[in-house]
Amino acid sequence: MKIYHNPRCRKSRETLDILTNKGIEPEVVLYLETPPSKRELKEILSKLGISAFDLVRKTEAIYKENYKGKDLTEAKWIEAMIKYPKLIERPIVVKGKKAVIGRPPENVEVLF
Repeated sequence: MKIYHNPRCRKSRETLDILTNKGIEPEVVLYLETPPSKRELKEILSKLGISAFDLVRKTEAIYKENYKGKDLTEAKWIEAMIKYPKLIERPIVVKGKKAVIGRPPENVEVLF
C-alpha cells in the first residue's frame, strides 16, 4: 500500500493510523515535498475512478485565487496539481489497482 500523506492534515494522520493499527506499513509519500508525476497522477485518477477536477481541493487559497470558475481540460487540471500539490485532495491510499481518498479516514476499509 501507498499513502499520499500530509502530516499536517488530521484526516491524513487518522488514515495513516488506521493502516498502521491494522499492521500495515504503507509506503508514505509526502506529496507536498515530492509531487506525483503526470503519469503517476493519471494512474491515481484512474484507480480512483474520478476526474482530475474531482481531486482538486476547492478550499485551498491557490484554487480560489487562480482556478475558481475556470473550465480547464483534464490535462490542465493535472498540470495545476503537479505545479501546486496543495491542490491535491488528501490523503490518497493506493493498493494494487484500487485507490481511495481517506475522507473520511474509514474509506480505506474497502481496501482490506
